[in-house]
Amino acid sequence: MDSTAYKSGVTNAFKNAADSYDRGGVGFFTPMGRRLVELAAPQPGERVLDVGCGRGAALFPAARAVGPTGRAVGIDIADTMIEAARAEAARTGAGNVELLVMDAERPSFARRSFDLVLGSYSILFLPDAPAALARYPRIMTAAGRLAFTCPVFEADSFPFLPPVFTPMIPASVPAALPADWQPSELRRRYNGWLSDVELLRATLGEAGFTDVAVRDQSVPMTAESPAAWVDWSHTQGMRLLWDRLPERVAAELRDSLIAGLSELSGPDGSLVIETPVRFVTARVGS
Repeated sequence: MDSTAYKSGVTNAFKNAADSYDRGGVGFFTPMGRRLVELAAPQPGERVLDVGCGRGAALFPAARAVGPTGRAVGIDIADTMIEAARAEAARTGAGNVELLVMDAERPSFARRSFDLVLGSYSILFLPDAPAALARYPRIMTAAGRLAFTCPVFEADSFPFLPPVFTPMIPASVPAALPADWQPSELRRRYNGWLSDVELLRATLGEAGFTDVAVRDQSVPMTAESPAAWVDWSHTQGMRLLWDRLPERVAAELRDSLIAGLSELSGPDGSLVIETPVRFVTARVGS
């Protein structure tokens, strides 16, 4: 994989999705971000960094928790995400929030700048996440904490999606994808060290963290309708996949997803999909 091209693709996908990211009648990133902050337990007066903050699903709950004597900094490589989060900070009067366009692989902050580093469904998109995470202890206090989320990867599930979606993916989708976006390659790229708990702990240990705790919990993904979910899928990480499909195949995937999700819908057409999420917490090693 060309990491430069990959990073450019991720940046462009999220830049283009910023206006509708985490919007459109679907709830997932917001409740997941709140739960992450609950587990991380930022305290009044602490300094928090949110890596790949998006529109602030974890950043703003963290800012409320640290209060006016604390500080919450959000970084994202997509400038449009930062602009959207700044607008939200202004709208809500979040005076303790700072937002910066920055590459999370190389955080440029002074030593001991943060008590807590968060990453809500963002760490997995870094081209070399283990190497990137090893750069974070330097900017964290001696008692600093790390907390992030990622999918609970299953070997036979289609990447990007909860397991319930796998039967809904037409054979035309992998057949149309380029070699470096085949499901096997996506699993290698995104699952990797995050899917194996012991490897995850070892990787974080090598990066300078200790007391690693892994909790797999269900987060409800709600949608007003199957079509609303499919539209929403274009506004988050799955957009990387949509952008690589020919128009005809993308239409087939849309139809298949809507048909499959309709079978899971309630009487009013709405959806509640319990989605497994991995919550990881750790501390800076002594």
